[in-house]
Amino acid sequence: MNTAQPRRILVAIKRVVDYNVRIRVKPDGSGVMLDGVKLSINPFDQIAIEEALRIKEKGRADEVVIATIAPADAQATLRNALAMGAQRALHVVSDAALEPLANARLLLKLVEKEQPFLVILGKQAIDDDNNQTGQMLAALWNRPQATFASRVELTDGVARVTREVDAGLETLEVDLPAVITTDLRLNEPRFVKLPEIMKAKTKPLETIPVASLIGNDKSGGSASRVKTSKTEPPPARQRGIMVKDAAELFTELHKRSLV
Repeated sequence: MNTAQPRRILVAIKRVVDYNVRIRVKPDGSGVMLDGVKLSINPFDQIAIEEALRIKEKGRADEVVIATIAPADAQATLRNALAMGAQRALHVVSDAALEPLANARLLLKLVEKEQPFLVILGKQAIDDDNNQTGQMLAALWNRPQATFASRVELTDGVARVTREVDAGLETLEVDLPAVITTDLRLNEPRFVKLPEIMKAKTKPLETIPVASLIGNDKSGGSASRVKTSKTEPPPARQRGIMVKDAAELFTELHKRSLV
């Protein structure tokens, strides 16, 4: 009887307002309007799912598990991730807008439960651009991290990760288990076809109340440390003007104290 632990990749995703949607701020400034707005998987997280699936298809993993921390109505987002090819999904149900540290602590509970050899996340979410959860998870897990990955190669017990830095490309080798966060150039997520969407409806999706993970944890749990006092849209863009030549351009710039 084979009782070996399956080689498992855990991919954490976040549901965000679709990048094609024009963001509108609530009239009272308490946040952005979500009613009737299309919500999708964070684009960087789609790249993370795709990379995990490619690793599995190369025979380097046995299972890809998707995890999210979101309200109860986020199951459609998880089904979309399953339709890409993942085998299972974990839904930590929380109505609160959690901060990166709280998310990292909850993901650590899932890591302890699932025992993955690799955790992949998008480098940041397009709604808050925090770029913190992956790094915090690695620190809490006490495992290596490789962020902003543009290429990932796995060998026995090691991940070789190429990342873009100001001076060019940097290559890191980290021991597994590890945390990797994905950059845009890593891959192009696959197009999901109708048969995969239908299959995803029957794939296992486990619902986990957030309170069952926090329990008696006094280390912070989901407590909020930052409070948003007001949300404002960016100032309206001023209308441009046409100038005849460079001299007129210089005059207009001088009027605006730009030269």
